[in-house]
Amino acid sequence: MSDELTFQFDVNGEDFTSAGQASVQVKKILRQLGISPEIIRRVSIAMYEGEINMVIHANGGVAEVKVNEDSIEIILADKGPGIKDINKAMQEGFSTASDQTRSLGFGAGMGLPNMKRYTDSIEIESEVGVGTTVTMKVNLQ
Repeated sequence: MSDELTFQFDVNGEDFTSAGQASVQVKKILRQLGISPEIIRRVSIAMYEGEINMVIHANGGVAEVKVNEDSIEIILADKGPGIKDINKAMQEGFSTASDQTRSLGFGAGMGLPNMKRYTDSIEIESEVGVGTTVTMKVNLQ
């Protein structure tokens, strides 16, 4: 693949049933491109966790996926409340999800840790009251 392919998806923050649709579409695209199943699994998990976080905490956002010959980059951007303490948010089990969200089976505090676990790099830029951008990369080599 000599050129970069870019895909963009709106993540609907209105209902949990639509969360994960973008990661399912990316999974199909990566299969069509002949990407290895292990890379597809890692990208899908990281992206799904990010989508769920955007629905739970930020009322949705935009997911952009860039595929090139060396890596797959996932950029998740929202205009939510921002993350007050990124280091704390990266701890397994830490969550600011509401009781209602937890009653639906979400908000266990594994989103960001799983995003880090399944990618080769993660950068989080967040400003309270403005929003958050998470950039993850999965290397193809």
